[in-house]
Amino acid sequence: MDLLLAFIITLSLITLVSLKFRITPFFTLVGGAILFGLMAGMTLDATLVDVVSGLGKVFSAFGIIIFCGAVIAALLQEQHQTGEIVSDVRRVVKHPPTLAGFSGYLLAVPITCCVTAYVMLNPILDCLAKDKTKRNLLLYLAAVGSIISYALIFPTPVVIPLFNAFAADTSALVYDAIAIPLSLVVLGVAILFYRFASPKAFGTGDAPESCPAGASLPLPQAGYAGIHWRAWAPFIAIIVAIPVSFFLLGLSHVGIMNFIMLVGAVTAIALAAPAVRTTGMTKGAKHAGLIIFDICGAGALGYVIVHSGFTEGALQQMTLLIPVILIPFLFAALIETAQGSRVVTAVITAEVLAGSVVTSAIHPIPLILLISAGSCFISFVTDPYFWLVQRTTGDGIGTVVKNYTLPVALAGVVILIAALALEFFVFR
Repeated sequence: MDLLLAFIITLSLITLVSLKFRITPFFTLVGGAILFGLMAGMTLDATLVDVVSGLGKVFSAFGIIIFCGAVIAALLQEQHQTGEIVSDVRRVVKHPPTLAGFSGYLLAVPITCCVTAYVMLNPILDCLAKDKTKRNLLLYLAAVGSIISYALIFPTPVVIPLFNAFAADTSALVYDAIAIPLSLVVLGVAILFYRFASPKAFGTGDAPESCPAGASLPLPQAGYAGIHWRAWAPFIAIIVAIPVSFFLLGLSHVGIMNFIMLVGAVTAIALAAPAVRTTGMTKGAKHAGLIIFDICGAGALGYVIVHSGFTEGALQQMTLLIPVILIPFLFAALIETAQGSRVVTAVITAEVLAGSVVTSAIHPIPLILLISAGSCFISFVTDPYFWLVQRTTGDGIGTVVKNYTLPVALAGVVILIAALALEFFVFR
């Protein structure tokens, strides 16, 4: 069968199965990998061997990083330290909508999961607004803020496979020197979107008299004037470990990513109260397992696609119809639309485009940004985050599209424009 047709059929079936049965992406992606391999003319044995190889390759790249991030998140949550972090940020960022967006943005990177950051912030944001409309706006901003940093900043599971595939000879510090300011601009654009789209809900509002059960937010007026250093310690350790690993230890990109996350996790474990240490690590391990297996499924599909000859065949056909500069964006948008996970999109896109004509035609930094933009462009019904936001806000589908899908798409457009500008005016 024509490989491009096989690819379209596979993505269509992944989308349909995801929507109808809502099962974990691991099974839909592995099933898609087997189906694509057979349609591409591979034997069942060869397909299964590639599936296993793809699984192992991704697990080795993400296992330590995601496990450490999940442990940090679980220990913070067990000790109610997320509220302490938000409280400290609130001393600087006093406007609740801006605080919500920036808190999601801030937590998603070291925790290595934007969804986990959102779940952690959910009860905390209930302490900032008692009106349902205003409270929901805070949730939307937290979700969008977490996606923006997660899709752009190194090292997150979205950027890591792209960086390893396309920018192995580029300094991560150089990349982040571009990505971090860009991500803050994109966050600012998203906040302005809500300012004009929901002006009544965007005001400061009134905080409820008490936080819901399970929430913990030491408010500034409670009299605590210091910084909650224990809550910040894992993040500080990660930041300090970056120059140490780069300048003193001379580690590679892969070494740096794993080293700094290990340092952060060890710091969180060492400072955790003994009563919550085991519980937090157990919960973190369970959550990390779910994330890792879904990403490994993406690795299986990407590996089978590459070994089928798709890059040399179908991708070459696409370059005849589409400008090369737009292929990374459109390809990532297609993968994202089919299965909804930004990390899965990044893993598959990195596998397929690595070594193709696209990588030689576009500078690595704009190339990464183009794929990141595509991963944000369509976040709709196949996106598990979409349904999580819908459940937590209680809003209808149309309202979630307006307040989640559209601003995320706007973020993708801004990133796309920035990537094109960098490619044509800076790196060419």
